[in-house]
Amino acid sequence: MTTAAPHPDRGRHLLARAQRHLTWAMPLAYVAAAVVPGAGQWVRNLPCGTLPLPVGPTTLTPQTLLLGYVLFTAALQVRTRELTVLLRRPGLLAAGTAANTALPLLVLTLLAGTFLLLPDADGGSGLLTGLALIAAMPVAGGATVWGTRAGGNHTLVVGLVMSSTLLSPLTIPLTLAGASAVTSGDYSAALARMAQVSGGALAATGVVAPCLAGLAVRAALPERRAAAALPWLKLLALAAALTLTYLNACGAFADLIARPRPALLTLATLAAAVMCVASFLLGWCLARALKAAHADAVALTFTSGMNNSSAGAVLATTRFPDHPHVLLPILAYSLLQKVLAGYADSTLARRGRRTGPPTRPTGPEAAAPCPGTGQEAFR
Repeated sequence: MTTAAPHPDRGRHLLARAQRHLTWAMPLAYVAAAVVPGAGQWVRNLPCGTLPLPVGPTTLTPQTLLLGYVLFTAALQVRTRELTVLLRRPGLLAAGTAANTALPLLVLTLLAGTFLLLPDADGGSGLLTGLALIAAMPVAGGATVWGTRAGGNHTLVVGLVMSSTLLSPLTIPLTLAGASAVTSGDYSAALARMAQVSGGALAATGVVAPCLAGLAVRAALPERRAAAALPWLKLLALAAALTLTYLNACGAFADLIARPRPALLTLATLAAAVMCVASFLLGWCLARALKAAHADAVALTFTSGMNNSSAGAVLATTRFPDHPHVLLPILAYSLLQKVLAGYADSTLARRGRRTGPPTRPTGPEAAAPCPGTGQEAFR
């Protein structure tokens, strides 16, 4: 007697239902972290082994394992043959990849000048450190969903997500080194140390390796088997992403409850909003300056504005465990970038209808978010 494999249509149905309720799922994960932070803190301390790296053994945590699975599933959805099309027009791919690295760092530098006016220099550097961890991360996988829904060039968005991810062992240390110059004290020293010693290795093992594994598995799998398995793997990735959101938020919220600091929370939210809005706007301005077609402009806008906040949150919890307020701007950014992506989606889609028919994917995966840290992976 054999056991029947789960039917893919049922998996797609369950996935669609989960995605419809996803807008409320992330705030609920934050509420759970505020109400029952103890459970999350216990899970965060579970031993998961060590990983040998050239810079020394690194302790694995539940957060790093969950993030690895989410990134693996995101890459598993990419058809590598789509990316070869971009080799015919490498200019936009190079410009978008550079923008994802340079624009957030530019905004971070401008914010640092404002933070110099703060009476609490330590708190200001802590918030800047959180923003730096966001700025250093590659494009969120969710940009593929939002950008395509708004009429963007789907192939260009996917290419920018993958290029920024594969280059992250170089770009993450570069951004962290730049951020160390605009922060002070222990935060500046920690960012400089990460940039010089472990940033590239952590990016290679924690970000690039799961993505390469996903690409390799997708290339090896027959298309029929991949289509049957993906809905169920995406459901698991959604559950992993929600769990990751809860675990990341527990430390920050437990500290806020023990020591309420509404001014710091307000400032973290405002700073995250400035960085998020500015990144979207600068991406759109870059596209206009390059005289890109509307579909390409939408792709550049979303990939410039959406960074992998989940990876940044994992880095904050593992590298700054004694400074939970570093997480505050990351958590705020994670929520705000989805709100702004929804607004940009509707606005740019309307512009696309005026300039021509938007390019949208077809097939069962057209409406399925790529669980890589945007809308669905809470990156």
